[in-house]
Amino acid sequence: MTKILLEVCVEDAAGLMAAVEGGADRIELCSALAVGGLTPPPGLMTLAGKLSIPVYAMIRPRPGDFVFDADDIDVMLGDIDAARSAGLAGVVLGASRSDGRLDVAMLRILADHAAGLGLTLHRAFDLVPDFAEAVEIAVDLGFERILTSGGAKKASDGLDALASIVAAADGRISIMPGSGVTLETIDGLLSRLSVSEVHSSCSIDKPAHDARLVSLGFVAASAKRTDKESVRALQARLAAAP
Repeated sequence: MTKILLEVCVEDAAGLMAAVEGGADRIELCSALAVGGLTPPPGLMTLAGKLSIPVYAMIRPRPGDFVFDADDIDVMLGDIDAARSAGLAGVVLGASRSDGRLDVAMLRILADHAAGLGLTLHRAFDLVPDFAEAVEIAVDLGFERILTSGGAKKASDGLDALASIVAAADGRISIMPGSGVTLETIDGLLSRLSVSEVHSSCSIDKPAHDARLVSLGFVAASAKRTDKESVRALQARLAAAP
């Protein structure tokens, strides 16, 4: 049986190195993971482009919803160009209408502009009112995979929906469970879902090392950081999956 691949989302240079050293198969490169991930800075993209494993850049210009206007799209097009120039393997895209449905017109503009790069549809998918319809849209637009929690806060809480999404995909597009995927939850996911890849932050909480930075509002009292041992442990569990 083909091994299940592990994609690790990271937001800084230390996270990149931890993911690689832990044995990640692919990296989703972001900034601001605390708000679900935003477009990483060009310098971080350039660093990631030197790695030996595929890196996909999140293309999301601001926190908040995924309803983008023309100015947002212009920014996103430029960010796709930056990802390509950095030598990254792909980009992670999503765009919604006000009712939660995928914005097909905007996604087509973005996907066409990203020609030659791999494409992941991000968790804007989790807002749609009809998962089966959204799967068809993603297939038609040429996405390789859909990152989804099944519309739940954590993938482990969306198992029934995830199973229906996998069935709707019918092998035409990869369904990649993400959100709350850890060593503690992976067995429950794999016991219900036939998937070829999973997405995880593989992170641990680390307290701030300088109380003055906290007091001045520069950092939170603690933050999640990519942990190479967590990456390694989850990889080992995936390798042992039947």
